[in-house]
Amino acid sequence: MMSEVKIFKISGKMLLSHDRFPEWRKFTLYVRALKESHALEKVYSELGSRHKLKRYHIKIEKVEEVPLESVEDLNIIRLSKLERLVKT
Repeated sequence: MMSEVKIFKISGKMLLSHDRFPEWRKFTLYVRALKESHALEKVYSELGSRHKLKRYHIKIEKVEEVPLESVEDLNIIRLSKLERLVKT
């Protein structure tokens, strides 16, 4: 029972500098995941660790599954073209 890894384009807003001068900034991320819920979890995790945000400071506006040809992130493209990963 193998599942196909899909690519999701997730767009939304995040609240930066929430304590002094709050500012909502737009973001768009490409994420590889098996399910939409896994992709959302990855986005919350990445933005939270990069910008020290809580989940309620991140508002997801749109989640869509996209084909590989429309992806702009080179890391996602390279990961998708790999046939297998080898750990050393």
